[in-house]
Amino acid sequence: MYYPDEVIEEVRMKNDIVDVISGYVKLQKKGANYFGLCPFHNEKSPSFSVSPGKQMYYCFGCGAGGNVLTFVMEYENYTFQEALQSLADRAGVALPKMEYGREAREQAEFRARLLEVNKLAANYFYFQMKNNPHGRAGYEYFHDKRGLTDETILRFGLGYANKTSDDLYRFLKEKGYEDAFLKETGLVTIEERGGRDKFWNRVMFPIMDVNNRVIGFGGRVMGDGEPKYLNSPETRLFDKSRSLYGLNYARTTRERFMLICEGYLDVISLHQAGFTNAVASLGTAFTSQHAGILKRYTDQVILTYDSDGAGVKAALRAIPILREAGISIKVLNMKPYKDPDEFIKNMGAEAFSQRIREAKNSFLFEIDVLRRDYQMEDPEQKTRFYQETARKLLQFGEPLERDNYLQAVSREHMIPEQELRQLVNRMGMSLGLKAGDSYQTDHRGRSGTREARETGAHEEGQASYGSRPETGKGRRPDREDGIRRSQRLLLTWLIEEPSLFDKIKGIITADDFVEELYHQVAAMVFEGHEAGSVNPAGILSRFINDEDQYKEVAALFNASLKESLSNEEQKKAFSETVMKVKKNSLDTASRNARDIGQLQEIIRQQAALKQLHLSLD
Repeated sequence: MYYPDEVIEEVRMKNDIVDVISGYVKLQKKGANYFGLCPFHNEKSPSFSVSPGKQMYYCFGCGAGGNVLTFVMEYENYTFQEALQSLADRAGVALPKMEYGREAREQAEFRARLLEVNKLAANYFYFQMKNNPHGRAGYEYFHDKRGLTDETILRFGLGYANKTSDDLYRFLKEKGYEDAFLKETGLVTIEERGGRDKFWNRVMFPIMDVNNRVIGFGGRVMGDGEPKYLNSPETRLFDKSRSLYGLNYARTTRERFMLICEGYLDVISLHQAGFTNAVASLGTAFTSQHAGILKRYTDQVILTYDSDGAGVKAALRAIPILREAGISIKVLNMKPYKDPDEFIKNMGAEAFSQRIREAKNSFLFEIDVLRRDYQMEDPEQKTRFYQETARKLLQFGEPLERDNYLQAVSREHMIPEQELRQLVNRMGMSLGLKAGDSYQTDHRGRSGTREARETGAHEEGQASYGSRPETGKGRRPDREDGIRRSQRLLLTWLIEEPSLFDKIKGIITADDFVEELYHQVAAMVFEGHEAGSVNPAGILSRFINDEDQYKEVAALFNASLKESLSNEEQKKAFSETVMKVKKNSLDTASRNARDIGQLQEIIRQQAALKQLHLSLD
């Protein structure tokens, strides 16, 4: 669907990017910008920057960047039209009824067909289980073995995939779907001999988005086949690292916390027992994207992972991810049972409620698990346990919080409080920590204080813009040639320091940016400056249909200068950059000169350039 630029700009301007992103990411103001943990890759040091002035975001770690529209598109896996509609609804803007453009129409129709075929498949699996004699085994598994009621089975749309390996394929072909499309659904595999179902001889779990639309499937094999559980492959609808099973129901819960489980049946059993705030990740490790989604609905979670070794490891992996997202975590003890499903069947809902009330603080849980690795009767191992405990206590940057946890650990593990405090202090001093610092290990395995690591992360993202164009210390390897880099650097300077336009007046124009992409951006930047205001987020919207160009333009608007231009080295770097861009522009023009008069004028300008002195004072 095509919308006029002024409509898109109205929606964008009425959705402040800080307000919108704050609903997904915990942001902290630092100077003129806000920083938080990037929702698009795993990290422990905040390198995700949001600029209220530019109305743009940028991650110095992974390079993701854009305006409020592209954030919603990327985070929610929306098309441009879906993101625009969502933000329009948020801001109370009525979008005009417009006809689809060809490309937009094709994308919308493709997604609609995917949703349509998934819904058909879900109904087919349910029908096979309820009405086909061959599906009786699936119903008995859910109803008799797992104790699920017909109401629960219908609510979650559970079903059965027959033993025949092409039932669904033949059904969908009869509905008119062609092989090329079916291949994209993740439901079938197309081979030379025809189609083969992705799921067969399995009980089926439709996976729904928050709008109750089927976006994928999970299937549990009947019998001893492998793999035991199988999920849909990723499609244009389904991304398992951002999908939480049961969230379509759990997001409407009145509880102030969410229960995080390992599997489908745990979620379903809990919902049937009245715990409608249960969700599960989908056959993948818990991710920062999962944490970010949960943060939209709650500040508190209780981990109800299996009580076996694998479940404990899963909890230990999830805890720091949730903690970094600003979510309070507790861990539920299900022993002597393995999982919530088994616990509910044996102990009932009231006993599970009691376990929720008794759920353990996640840090104290980590210390309990840590203790299992040491034989406390052995003085050497006991000492090592105390040392590791002290090291973990250093992760708390706030002294009062650290002291509260220190007291709790001392009390639970009968460690002399004063001795543990002295050990923590000595260890902190040896690591060079100041009050308020915390000692952590980030996702790259680097350790140190949070302040030092954050500074390093930001400098990494700024290095190619914050040093001299060719010889800057710490600059990332750059495959671009020097001329292209100079054009990019000059654009960044002009965007960040509008006062520099006065310094280059009569020397540099938009036409001097000969690289096509940079010329397009420069034309808009110069035009905006003449009009009195450069609109970074608005300019970026012009490139939304080309992913590569979009990322490069986003980087232009979000790079930061490492030092002030009052610094002598920066002054020299800026002057050299202007000269390089202008010289390259004249050289390009001379190669394309069409007559002797034009060439003579270019030669005159080249000679004048050699005599030019550019001053920033």
